[in-house]
Amino acid sequence: MTISLRKPTPKAFLVILESHRESKAFLDESLAEMKELVFSAGRTCVGELLAHVPHPSASHFVREGKLTELSDRARKAAANVLIFNVDLTPVQTRNIEAFTKIRVMDRTELILDIFGKRAQSSEGKLQVELARLNYLLPRLVGLGTVLSRLGGGIGTRGPGEPELEWDRRKIRRRIEQVKVELERVKKHRRLLREGRKKKNFITAAIVGYTNAGKSTLLNALTGTRAYVADKMFATLDPKTRLQTLNGQKNLLFVDTVGFLRDLPHGLIEAFHATLEEVAEADVLIHVLDVSGPRAGECKRAVEKVLQEIQASAKPAVLALNKTDVMSEEEKARAAANWPEGVLISAQKGQGLEALMKRIAAVLQSAGVTE
Repeated sequence: MTISLRKPTPKAFLVILESHRESKAFLDESLAEMKELVFSAGRTCVGELLAHVPHPSASHFVREGKLTELSDRARKAAANVLIFNVDLTPVQTRNIEAFTKIRVMDRTELILDIFGKRAQSSEGKLQVELARLNYLLPRLVGLGTVLSRLGGGIGTRGPGEPELEWDRRKIRRRIEQVKVELERVKKHRRLLREGRKKKNFITAAIVGYTNAGKSTLLNALTGTRAYVADKMFATLDPKTRLQTLNGQKNLLFVDTVGFLRDLPHGLIEAFHATLEEVAEADVLIHVLDVSGPRAGECKRAVEKVLQEIQASAKPAVLALNKTDVMSEEEKARAAANWPEGVLISAQKGQGLEALMKRIAAVLQSAGVTE
């Protein structure tokens, strides 16, 4: 008889904090997003603590009383990892772990964990590695456990000073190597784009908040099968598909990595080679999930990232997605909130003809097509 030993699913206790006197709705939205991220990382949420922290502590972020409450509640829930919705400093992470005796992850590390599971292409893996290394470098001191959790494999026994400096040099060298390799990727992509322009191809980049339905829309518009999952960051590697526009098969759709509220700057830097596809596109198709209460926030988050990569001035079409799960009243409200948008259901293939007509009209107005 064969006995299968399964690794237990990590049990996460969520710590949702805010320090800017945001509304209760902000905490609830942050909690919902973190639960989605935890699910996407393959973890189980066993509890949560929400708190307003007007003056974060430099040593622990939260004060001792709240830490004691957090530790007690997490232990009762049998949690083996505390996941914070904020980014913690290396000192804060170390001190919270020492106080609670429970492993700590901040928001960026959780996202990196998901990215590490999702990356398939060599390019995607390089981009994730660069983000991981940049995250790890300032966290070396006294954090031997972090080395193993990030898959660094570089000295996992609380190194002495000489070893620590050697580790830093090794990581910095690897960062430079990855950057050189990513520069080759950027050069290759630039040559591909130049080739497309010579052949008069038009590029439409599909952008949107993570899990908005971008890959589903790509499949619906082109009749192909890109990977689709009801998880955040299901697509890390850009996919390009060809489609006919105005009788000519010259429209290239490019699916891109999902955006996120307050996407860590290091991740934007690491994924610059991929995000260049957005910055260089002729038109953007902004896919917005209007079936939930966070549509406005998600739209603003995407627009903020587009500004950061200098793509906010691009001609754009707003696709109001997931209308198949909405009532007529809800659809009417979405249309009123975003009159420039096109109501669609990528899942059911509804509204796609209207969307293609809007894309053609926007391209024509921008002088991209005659």
